[in-house]
Amino acid sequence: MQHISSRQSLEAATSVLLTGAATLDDTGLGALGQDLNSVGALLVKEPALRRILADNTTEGDAKASIVTSLLAGKVGPAAAKVVDTAIRREWTTGADLAEGVYRLARTANFLRAERGGELDEVEEELFRFGRVLEAHPELAAALDNPTAVAADRVALVERLLAGKAHGLTISLLTALAEDTRGRSFAHGVNDLVEQAANRRDKVVAVITSPVELNTEQRNRAIAALTKIYGRPVTAHVQVDPTLQGGLKIRVGDEVIDGSVSGRLTELKARLGG
Repeated sequence: MQHISSRQSLEAATSVLLTGAATLDDTGLGALGQDLNSVGALLVKEPALRRILADNTTEGDAKASIVTSLLAGKVGPAAAKVVDTAIRREWTTGADLAEGVYRLARTANFLRAERGGELDEVEEELFRFGRVLEAHPELAAALDNPTAVAADRVALVERLLAGKAHGLTISLLTALAEDTRGRSFAHGVNDLVEQAANRRDKVVAVITSPVELNTEQRNRAIAALTKIYGRPVTAHVQVDPTLQGGLKIRVGDEVIDGSVSGRLTELKARLGG
């Protein structure tokens, strides 16, 4: 989400969600996530409603009245309070509002996994699925196919992960398969990984090495990155023998290429210039 006003509105709604979540048990958190996901789906399905609720010239009370009448008896009080906060805030576009509500739903689900000590597992599984997409372009193409029936994309993800992944991982990826909202599936998976890490206020680093890193090497890399970025780092390591030596590290759009192949490429570019 690139727009500043939308990010600020999401932060305000997230604060309300976290405050309310403190009094909810696992069942309540699950219901909150489901309710918010349903509201997000409604906003995607109804562009006219989305435009009205994202219209910053409309009074907050008027928008709240519309939402209250639409959601009465359909979502719980915790979700209703979060949505009320969200629609009263300023959103740059209706698409930002819909995406914001989806992110709020995922926050509730990630919080539930965090309480159970399972968030690391979910994040790692999401990351690994992203790497599977990179390694199998035909799978990525199938999940990105705009002419495919959504139910078929969902069934494909379920077949791949059944009995092999955490229930939340499967739920997040099947929801993405059902509606990628105009993005590539791989982009959506990366967003999920980032949000899972942000839930713990961590930076996501993808470390590519020519060989598997042992625990000491991994910890040294994480410590160095934590010092550089001034925040805790969650590291995902992937192996690529073509690097020949050294490491290649990606944090967001920033790439630190200390690999042998990277240095050779740079040298060739300089000589060619």
